[in-house]
Amino acid sequence: MDGQSTSLSANSHPAREGVLRAAVGGLRVSQEFRHVPVLLDEVLELFDAVPEGLVLDATVGGGGHAAAILERRPELQLLGIDRDPEAVVAATSRLAPFGARAKVVHARFDELAALVAEAGAPLVGALFDLGVSSFQLDAAHRGFSYRNPGPLDMRMDPSRGHGAAELVNGADEETLVDLFEAHGEERFARRIARAVIAARPLDSTDELAAVVEKAIPAAARRRGHPARRVFQALRVAVNEELDLLAPALEAAIAALVPGGRLVVLAYHSGEDQLVKRTLAGAASGGCVCPPGLDCVCGAVPTIRLLNRGARLSGKAEIERNPRAEAARLRAAERLPAPDPH
Repeated sequence: MDGQSTSLSANSHPAREGVLRAAVGGLRVSQEFRHVPVLLDEVLELFDAVPEGLVLDATVGGGGHAAAILERRPELQLLGIDRDPEAVVAATSRLAPFGARAKVVHARFDELAALVAEAGAPLVGALFDLGVSSFQLDAAHRGFSYRNPGPLDMRMDPSRGHGAAELVNGADEETLVDLFEAHGEERFARRIARAVIAARPLDSTDELAAVVEKAIPAAARRRGHPARRVFQALRVAVNEELDLLAPALEAAIAALVPGGRLVVLAYHSGEDQLVKRTLAGAASGGCVCPPGLDCVCGAVPTIRLLNRGARLSGKAEIERNPRAEAARLRAAERLPAPDPH
Protein backbone atom coordinates (compact mmCIF):
# COMPACT_ATOMS: atom_id res chain seq x y z
CA MET A 1 0.00 0.00 0.00
CA ASP A 2 1.24 3.44 -0.86
CA GLY A 3 0.01 5.79 1.84
CA GLN A 4 1.95 8.73 0.38
CA SER A 5 -0.37 9.30 -2.57
CA THR A 6 -3.99 10.31 -2.89
CA SER A 7 -6.36 8.40 -5.10
CA LEU A 8 -5.42 10.56 -8.09
CA SER A 9 -3.29 7.71 -9.35
CA ALA A 10 -5.84 5.08 -8.39
CA ASN A 11 -8.89 6.68 -9.97
CA SER A 12 -8.88 7.32 -13.69
CA HIS A 13 -12.23 9.12 -13.91
CA PRO A 14 -11.27 12.53 -15.42
CA ALA A 15 -14.02 14.55 -13.76
CA ARG A 16 -13.33 13.12 -10.34
CA GLU A 17 -9.59 13.62 -10.81
CA GLY A 18 -10.25 17.27 -11.61
CA VAL A 19 -12.34 17.67 -8.48
CA LEU A 20 -9.56 16.09 -6.41
CA ARG A 21 -6.98 18.48 -7.82
CA ALA A 22 -9.27 21.41 -7.03
CA ALA A 23 -9.73 20.07 -3.52
CA VAL A 24 -5.98 19.92 -3.02
CA GLY A 25 -5.73 23.61 -3.82
CA GLY A 26 -8.66 24.46 -1.58
CA LEU A 27 -7.21 22.64 1.38
CA ARG A 28 -3.89 24.41 1.00
CA VAL A 29 -5.81 27.59 1.69
CA SER A 30 -8.03 26.32 4.51
CA GLN A 31 -5.31 24.09 5.98
CA GLU A 32 -7.87 21.99 7.81
CA PHE A 33 -10.52 19.32 7.43
CA ARG A 34 -11.75 19.14 10.99
CA HIS A 35 -12.63 15.63 12.14
CA VAL A 36 -13.15 14.94 15.82
CA PRO A 37 -13.52 11.15 16.03
CA VAL A 38 -16.67 10.14 17.90
CA LEU A 39 -16.63 7.30 20.48
CA LEU A 40 -12.95 6.84 19.73
CA ASP A 41 -12.10 4.85 22.87
CA GLU A 42 -14.94 2.44 22.18
CA VAL A 43 -13.91 2.00 18.54
CA LEU A 44 -10.29 1.30 19.49
CA GLU A 45 -11.33 -1.18 22.16
CA LEU A 46 -13.47 -3.07 19.67
CA PHE A 47 -10.59 -3.34 17.19
CA ASP A 48 -8.10 -4.43 19.87
CA ALA A 49 -9.20 -8.03 19.44
CA VAL A 50 -8.89 -8.30 15.64
CA PRO A 51 -6.03 -10.34 14.14
CA GLU A 52 -3.25 -8.89 11.99
CA GLY A 53 -4.38 -7.70 8.59
CA LEU A 54 -6.28 -4.88 6.88
CA VAL A 55 -8.80 -2.48 8.40
CA LEU A 56 -11.22 -0.70 6.08
CA ASP A 57 -12.31 2.80 7.09
CA ALA A 58 -15.23 3.19 4.70
CA THR A 59 -15.83 6.85 5.64
CA VAL A 60 -12.32 8.04 6.37
CA GLY A 61 -13.17 11.75 6.57
CA GLY A 62 -10.27 13.67 8.07
CA GLY A 63 -8.59 10.44 9.18
CA GLY A 64 -9.15 10.78 12.94
CA HIS A 65 -10.30 7.24 13.64
CA ALA A 66 -7.87 5.84 11.07
CA ALA A 67 -4.80 7.52 12.58
CA ALA A 68 -5.73 6.36 16.08
CA ILE A 69 -6.17 2.76 14.90
CA LEU A 70 -2.81 2.76 13.13
CA GLU A 71 -1.06 4.28 16.15
CA ARG A 72 -2.54 1.74 18.54
CA ARG A 73 -2.03 -1.33 16.34
CA PRO A 74 1.32 -1.00 14.49
CA GLU A 75 0.87 -4.39 12.82
CA LEU A 76 -2.31 -3.33 10.99
CA GLN A 77 -2.70 -1.83 7.54
CA LEU A 78 -5.54 0.51 6.65
CA LEU A 79 -7.54 1.26 3.53
CA GLY A 80 -9.52 4.48 3.81
CA ILE A 81 -12.17 5.41 1.29
CA ASP A 82 -14.35 8.48 1.01
CA ARG A 83 -16.59 9.90 -1.70
CA ASP A 84 -15.70 13.48 -0.68
CA PRO A 85 -12.56 14.57 -2.56
CA GLU A 86 -11.65 17.14 0.08
CA ALA A 87 -11.75 14.40 2.71
CA VAL A 88 -9.47 12.24 0.55
CA VAL A 89 -6.87 15.00 0.40
CA ALA A 90 -7.11 15.69 4.14
CA ALA A 91 -6.96 12.03 5.16
CA THR A 92 -4.03 11.35 2.83
CA SER A 93 -2.09 14.15 4.53
CA ARG A 94 -3.13 12.99 8.00
CA LEU A 95 -2.09 9.39 7.35
CA ALA A 96 1.11 10.12 5.39
CA PRO A 97 3.35 9.49 8.45
CA PHE A 98 2.21 5.85 8.41
CA GLY A 99 3.74 5.34 4.97
CA ALA A 100 2.91 2.08 3.22
CA ARG A 101 0.61 0.98 6.03
CA ALA A 102 -2.12 3.39 4.86
CA LYS A 103 -3.83 4.10 1.56
CA VAL A 104 -6.68 6.53 0.87
CA VAL A 105 -8.92 6.20 -2.18
CA HIS A 106 -11.66 8.39 -3.63
CA ALA A 107 -14.57 5.96 -3.90
CA ARG A 108 -18.18 5.24 -2.95
CA PHE A 109 -19.59 2.43 -0.82
CA ASP A 110 -20.51 0.39 -3.89
CA GLU A 111 -16.82 0.21 -4.84
CA LEU A 112 -15.51 -1.06 -1.50
CA ALA A 113 -15.70 -4.80 -2.24
CA ALA A 114 -13.47 -4.46 -5.29
CA LEU A 115 -11.02 -2.20 -3.45
CA VAL A 116 -10.73 -4.61 -0.53
CA ALA A 117 -10.12 -7.49 -2.95
CA GLU A 118 -7.42 -5.48 -4.73
CA ALA A 119 -5.68 -4.73 -1.43
CA GLY A 120 -4.60 -8.35 -1.19
CA ALA A 121 -4.63 -8.56 2.62
CA PRO A 122 -7.15 -10.28 4.92
CA LEU A 123 -9.86 -7.87 6.03
CA VAL A 124 -9.92 -7.92 9.83
CA GLY A 125 -11.94 -4.78 10.52
CA ALA A 126 -14.38 -2.39 8.90
CA LEU A 127 -15.48 0.99 10.26
CA PHE A 128 -18.40 3.08 9.00
CA ASP A 129 -18.69 6.55 10.58
CA LEU A 130 -21.83 7.77 8.82
CA GLY A 131 -23.41 11.16 8.31
CA VAL A 132 -21.90 14.55 7.60
CA SER A 133 -18.67 15.93 9.08
CA SER A 134 -18.14 19.19 10.92
CA PHE A 135 -16.00 20.42 8.03
CA GLN A 136 -18.73 19.75 5.50
CA LEU A 137 -21.28 21.57 7.64
CA ASP A 138 -18.97 24.53 8.18
CA ALA A 139 -17.92 24.84 4.51
CA ALA A 140 -20.60 27.18 3.14
CA HIS A 141 -19.72 26.40 -0.50
CA ARG A 142 -20.77 22.77 0.02
CA GLY A 143 -24.36 23.74 0.86
CA PHE A 144 -24.90 21.24 3.70
CA SER A 145 -25.84 23.67 6.45
CA TYR A 146 -28.94 25.72 7.08
CA ARG A 147 -26.78 28.04 9.21
CA ASN A 148 -24.36 29.19 6.49
CA PRO A 149 -25.51 30.86 3.26
CA GLY A 150 -24.38 28.85 0.25
CA PRO A 151 -25.54 27.05 -2.89
CA LEU A 152 -28.12 24.29 -2.59
CA ASP A 153 -25.68 21.50 -3.36
CA MET A 154 -25.16 18.95 -0.52
CA ARG A 155 -23.28 16.45 -2.68
CA MET A 156 -20.59 14.47 -0.89
CA ASP A 157 -18.89 14.10 -4.27
CA PRO A 158 -19.26 17.29 -6.38
CA SER A 159 -18.19 15.36 -9.50
CA ARG A 160 -21.23 13.09 -9.47
CA GLY A 161 -24.99 13.50 -9.73
CA HIS A 162 -27.18 16.52 -9.14
CA GLY A 163 -27.23 18.87 -6.19
CA ALA A 164 -30.15 19.57 -3.87
CA ALA A 165 -31.33 22.52 -5.98
CA GLU A 166 -32.58 20.19 -8.72
CA LEU A 167 -34.62 18.22 -6.18
CA VAL A 168 -35.95 21.25 -4.31
CA ASN A 169 -36.98 23.04 -7.52
CA GLY A 170 -38.05 20.06 -9.61
CA ALA A 171 -39.86 17.55 -7.39
CA ASP A 172 -43.64 17.50 -7.06
CA GLU A 173 -45.45 17.90 -3.77
CA GLU A 174 -45.88 14.19 -3.01
CA THR A 175 -42.23 13.48 -3.68
CA LEU A 176 -41.15 16.21 -1.28
CA VAL A 177 -43.63 15.10 1.38
CA ASP A 178 -42.43 11.50 1.17
CA LEU A 179 -38.82 12.65 1.30
CA PHE A 180 -39.26 14.90 4.34
CA GLU A 181 -41.25 12.22 6.19
CA ALA A 182 -39.01 9.27 5.37
CA HIS A 183 -35.58 10.79 5.81
CA GLY A 184 -36.32 13.71 8.11
CA GLU A 185 -39.18 12.40 10.26
CA GLU A 186 -40.76 15.78 9.65
CA ARG A 187 -44.35 15.97 10.92
CA PHE A 188 -44.97 19.21 9.04
CA ALA A 189 -43.78 17.69 5.77
CA ARG A 190 -46.80 18.71 3.70
CA ARG A 191 -46.82 22.30 4.93
CA ILE A 192 -43.12 22.57 4.15
CA ALA A 193 -43.48 20.96 0.72
CA ARG A 194 -46.24 23.38 -0.27
CA ALA A 195 -44.25 26.35 1.01
CA VAL A 196 -41.19 25.24 -0.94
CA ILE A 197 -43.18 24.85 -4.16
CA ALA A 198 -44.79 28.28 -3.70
CA ALA A 199 -41.39 29.93 -3.18
CA ARG A 200 -39.59 28.29 -6.10
CA PRO A 201 -37.08 28.77 -7.57
CA LEU A 202 -34.82 28.50 -4.52
CA ASP A 203 -31.09 28.77 -5.11
CA SER A 204 -29.42 29.07 -1.70
CA THR A 205 -29.39 27.39 1.68
CA ASP A 206 -30.49 30.49 3.53
CA GLU A 207 -33.48 30.94 1.18
CA LEU A 208 -34.63 27.38 1.81
CA ALA A 209 -34.06 27.63 5.56
CA ALA A 210 -36.19 30.79 5.71
CA VAL A 211 -39.03 29.13 3.75
CA VAL A 212 -39.01 26.12 6.07
CA GLU A 213 -38.96 28.28 9.18
CA LYS A 214 -41.99 30.29 8.04
CA ALA A 215 -43.89 27.11 7.13
CA ILE A 216 -43.66 25.63 10.63
CA PRO A 217 -45.89 26.81 13.52
CA ALA A 218 -44.15 29.13 15.94
CA ALA A 219 -44.50 26.67 18.84
CA ALA A 220 -42.55 24.03 16.91
CA ARG A 221 -39.63 26.38 16.21
CA ARG A 222 -38.48 26.23 19.82
CA ARG A 223 -37.18 22.64 19.43
CA GLY A 224 -34.01 23.39 17.53
CA HIS A 225 -33.71 24.95 14.10
CA PRO A 226 -36.82 24.02 12.06
CA ALA A 227 -34.80 23.40 8.89
CA ARG A 228 -32.48 20.77 10.40
CA ARG A 229 -34.60 17.75 9.49
CA VAL A 230 -35.39 19.05 6.02
CA PHE A 231 -31.71 19.58 5.23
CA GLN A 232 -30.94 16.10 6.58
CA ALA A 233 -33.61 14.57 4.35
CA LEU A 234 -32.34 16.36 1.26
CA ARG A 235 -28.72 15.35 1.96
CA VAL A 236 -29.68 11.70 2.41
CA ALA A 237 -31.63 11.71 -0.86
CA VAL A 238 -29.06 13.63 -2.92
CA ASN A 239 -26.28 11.25 -1.89
CA GLU A 240 -28.41 8.06 -1.98
CA GLU A 241 -27.06 7.36 1.48
CA LEU A 242 -29.54 4.73 2.62
CA ASP A 243 -29.67 3.04 -0.80
CA LEU A 244 -25.92 2.44 -0.69
CA LEU A 245 -25.54 1.62 2.98
CA ALA A 246 -27.09 -1.84 3.40
CA PRO A 247 -25.28 -3.40 0.41
CA ALA A 248 -22.01 -1.88 1.67
CA LEU A 249 -22.48 -3.35 5.14
CA GLU A 250 -23.27 -6.73 3.63
CA ALA A 251 -20.19 -6.53 1.39
CA ALA A 252 -18.00 -5.66 4.37
CA ILE A 253 -19.38 -8.57 6.41
CA ALA A 254 -18.79 -10.94 3.50
CA ALA A 255 -15.17 -9.79 3.16
CA LEU A 256 -14.26 -10.04 6.85
CA VAL A 257 -12.20 -13.02 8.02
CA PRO A 258 -13.42 -15.02 11.03
CA GLY A 259 -12.78 -12.91 14.12
CA GLY A 260 -12.85 -9.72 12.07
CA ARG A 261 -15.07 -6.94 13.33
CA LEU A 262 -17.54 -4.43 11.89
CA VAL A 263 -18.17 -1.15 13.74
CA VAL A 264 -20.84 1.34 12.63
CA LEU A 265 -21.58 4.83 13.94
CA ALA A 266 -24.96 6.23 12.90
CA TYR A 267 -26.37 9.67 13.67
CA HIS A 268 -30.08 9.63 12.84
CA SER A 269 -32.77 7.03 13.38
CA GLY A 270 -33.26 6.21 9.70
CA GLU A 271 -29.69 5.06 9.16
CA ASP A 272 -29.43 3.50 12.63
CA GLN A 273 -32.54 1.38 12.03
CA LEU A 274 -31.14 0.26 8.69
CA VAL A 275 -27.86 -0.71 10.36
CA LYS A 276 -29.76 -2.54 13.10
CA ARG A 277 -31.86 -4.52 10.59
CA THR A 278 -28.85 -5.41 8.45
CA LEU A 279 -26.81 -6.67 11.41
CA ALA A 280 -29.78 -8.52 12.87
CA GLY A 281 -30.32 -10.27 9.55
CA ALA A 282 -26.68 -11.35 9.36
CA ALA A 283 -26.72 -12.45 13.01
CA SER A 284 -29.74 -14.68 12.40
CA GLY A 285 -28.61 -15.83 8.96
CA GLY A 286 -31.96 -14.65 7.66
CA CYS A 287 -33.84 -17.13 9.84
CA VAL A 288 -37.60 -17.15 9.18
CA CYS A 289 -38.57 -19.51 12.00
CA PRO A 290 -41.01 -18.25 14.69
CA PRO A 291 -39.28 -16.40 17.54
CA GLY A 292 -38.52 -18.57 20.56
CA LEU A 293 -38.32 -21.82 18.60
CA ASP A 294 -35.24 -23.67 17.37
CA CYS A 295 -34.21 -22.80 13.84
CA VAL A 296 -35.20 -25.47 11.32
CA CYS A 297 -35.01 -23.37 8.16
CA GLY A 298 -31.29 -23.94 7.63
CA ALA A 299 -30.26 -20.32 8.24
CA VAL A 300 -26.54 -19.86 8.92
CA PRO A 301 -25.53 -16.78 10.98
CA THR A 302 -22.45 -14.96 9.65
CA ILE A 303 -21.85 -12.62 12.60
CA ARG A 304 -22.45 -12.29 16.32
CA LEU A 305 -23.51 -8.98 17.78
CA LEU A 306 -21.00 -7.52 20.24
CA ASN A 307 -23.38 -5.38 22.26
CA ARG A 308 -27.07 -5.38 23.06
CA GLY A 309 -28.59 -2.34 21.46
CA ALA A 310 -26.54 0.69 20.52
CA ARG A 311 -23.72 2.17 22.60
CA LEU A 312 -24.01 5.91 23.29
CA SER A 313 -21.57 8.70 24.04
CA GLY A 314 -20.98 9.71 27.63
CA LYS A 315 -21.66 13.13 29.09
CA ALA A 316 -18.01 14.19 29.05
CA GLU A 317 -17.60 13.38 25.36
CA ILE A 318 -20.80 15.21 24.45
CA GLU A 319 -19.54 18.29 26.29
CA ARG A 320 -16.28 18.14 24.29
CA ASN A 321 -17.97 17.31 20.99
CA PRO A 322 -21.73 18.04 20.75
CA ARG A 323 -21.98 15.96 17.53
CA ALA A 324 -21.34 12.87 19.65
CA GLU A 325 -24.76 13.20 21.33
CA ALA A 326 -26.53 11.76 18.28
CA ALA A 327 -24.09 8.87 17.75
CA ARG A 328 -25.26 5.27 17.98
CA LEU A 329 -22.55 2.60 17.85
CA ARG A 330 -23.29 -0.98 16.78
CA ALA A 331 -20.67 -3.69 16.35
CA ALA A 332 -20.41 -7.31 15.25
CA GLU A 333 -17.80 -10.05 14.85
CA ARG A 334 -17.51 -12.35 11.84
CA LEU A 335 -18.15 -16.00 12.65
CA PRO A 336 -16.23 -18.93 11.17
CA ALA A 337 -17.92 -20.82 8.36
CA PRO A 338 -19.85 -23.84 9.67
CA ASP A 339 -18.15 -27.20 9.58
CA PRO A 340 -19.61 -29.06 6.57
CA HIS A 341 -19.26 -32.32 8.51
